[in-house]
Amino acid sequence: METDIKSALDNLLAGISSGDGPIIATEMGRLDDFLAAGRGQLHPQLVHFLENRSYAKAHLYLGGESDIPVGICGGKHGR
Repeated sequence: METDIKSALDNLLAGISSGDGPIIATEMGRLDDFLAAGRGQLHPQLVHFLENRSYAKAHLYLGGESDIPVGICGGKHGR
């Protein structure tokens, strides 16, 4: 499932860059579906990113990045 999520994120981020509304809407819907179907199987950090629509962070996470910036939600380094 993570491969499908990464693909949807790639498409979404490309759609955002090009301003393609239909692609953005389609890929956001796919990501919502993946989250609903895989919530219990996915890593909690990835679930958090998808729930909060932190798609760039989810993309970093799936790309193996270990130093993902803390957002306004805080996290262990944000307090």
